[in-house]
Amino acid sequence: MAEFHLKTPLSEADVRALHVGDAVLLDGVVFGVRDGNLIRVFDQKVAPPCDWRGAALLHTAPNVRKLGPGKYEPVSVGTTTSMRMDRFTEGLVRDYGVRAILGKGGLSPASAALMQSYGAVYLSVTGGAAAMETLQIEEIEKVYWEDLMPECIWQIRFKALGPMTVGIDAHGGNLQHEIQQQAQQKVAELLRRMGIA
Repeated sequence: MAEFHLKTPLSEADVRALHVGDAVLLDGVVFGVRDGNLIRVFDQKVAPPCDWRGAALLHTAPNVRKLGPGKYEPVSVGTTTSMRMDRFTEGLVRDYGVRAILGKGGLSPASAALMQSYGAVYLSVTGGAAAMETLQIEEIEKVYWEDLMPECIWQIRFKALGPMTVGIDAHGGNLQHEIQQQAQQKVAELLRRMGIA
């Protein structure tokens, strides 16, 4: 397993160099997204108000403190489960050029195939690491679609976000799927040894 320290926006070469199990730290802008803003983009057909080419998107709806018009400071910026947003993967990587999706719990084999085709990765954030993640924020630079609060699009500048684990790479590797298969094999073996299967 290798360690990478990358800066956004990411190139296809950046993500093609990564493999399942590698550790990644990210510097630069990461966009916070969640169900509400992705539904607006894909179901309501409203183009995002920011450029996602080469972007890293974090599944989050942060807890923030308002300082003034359009200005917020982070209180707690955690990561949410990705699978319920799985259906948006194709549009994100194909139509908008997103290079990395950051979240927890993984994405489907279909999303892994799309990431291989279009050159993108899924970076697994350690669950329960909101306190550390929040300390890695330099600034919440902009907030788009504040009417969706807290499911706005958040433009957040991070310094050394992570370490995150490459859960899905651009070569067809899917760590969550591999672990699930191993667990199912172990259960089947246990049941066989117990004479149940």
